[in-house]
Amino acid sequence: MKEVNPKETTRAYAFEMWIDAPMPMLTFFKTIDVTRLARISKRTGLKFNMLMCWCIGRAARHIKEFYMLPVGKKLIEYDNLAVCAVVANREGEISSCDIPFSNDLKQFNEDYLRLTRQVAESCQNHDLTDCMVIGTSALVQYEIDGAVGMYSGVFNNPFLIWGKYKRHLWKRTLVVSFQFHHTQMDGAHASCFLENLQKEINCLVV
Repeated sequence: MKEVNPKETTRAYAFEMWIDAPMPMLTFFKTIDVTRLARISKRTGLKFNMLMCWCIGRAARHIKEFYMLPVGKKLIEYDNLAVCAVVANREGEISSCDIPFSNDLKQFNEDYLRLTRQVAESCQNHDLTDCMVIGTSALVQYEIDGAVGMYSGVFNNPFLIWGKYKRHLWKRTLVVSFQFHHTQMDGAHASCFLENLQKEINCLVV
């Protein structure tokens, strides 16, 4: 990771316009067809949430805007991505767990299981400061129609939230909210990412 001069990047105008905005976050909603994901999870025993996180990493990996993030008043460029999962810990509270993204599903699954277990048992967050982290929060016990994340002014990371998928005969759909900092990306980049996410799910082979 390294600090870059915003004026020397494609985010120069966006940085100037939005870095001091009181509310620079945008939230998009998209209904995703997760039928294939649900079937693969049931057939293989792989966790649905892990598969979602892996597809999120796959969908973001070729979009260059995901590798830059405003941190304070600086623009930081990262070499690697990670996906954060919220974990229920043994004390009945929640902790966050950053999982380094690997294009190898087997490796990502091993890291996901190991790190989320570690966080659940230790009740300590696992943070990766050298990766651009995509946050997620899965409320899988509840049917929700969407959620708008809170902007703390501290964390500018892109963030996805989803609940329990809905059943429509043979089809399974999931409403996903995607919050992002306008300095990091524009609506077109966010829309491309969400389209990529659907494509990655449709093409998943295990």
